[in-house]
Amino acid sequence: MYKKIIAAVIGIALLSVILAACNIVDASTLATGPQVKMGGSIFITPTITLKKGQTLTIVDTSSAAHIIANGTWQNGTAKHVQESGAPTLNLNFAGSDTHTTPAFTTAGTYLVYCTIHSGMNLTVIVQ
Repeated sequence: MYKKIIAAVIGIALLSVILAACNIVDASTLATGPQVKMGGSIFITPTITLKKGQTLTIVDTSSAAHIIANGTWQNGTAKHVQESGAPTLNLNFAGSDTHTTPAFTTAGTYLVYCTIHSGMNLTVIVQ
């Protein structure tokens, strides 16, 4: 009888360890640092400030596709502009995904936009 109880306790312990292992997350794949979230056709936060050398994590909270690039929308017209010192951006979002930009290594103000959604602008200030 004791053997059955011990076997049951060991079985439950092993099952607990296996289930706990399923929840282990590789911390190296988690986004750290500044984040900006996008909705279907807007940047939820249209301006963000970074420190020199930081990357920016952009999170698509909708199912909408986005293409994020250097530039801005002005009066309904897309203007592809890459300021001196800005990292080159060409991030393709399929919906409900996350991408991280290259590092912003030079202080300044940089314009970022979605090439698909008119008026979807982001200002990145690097200090």
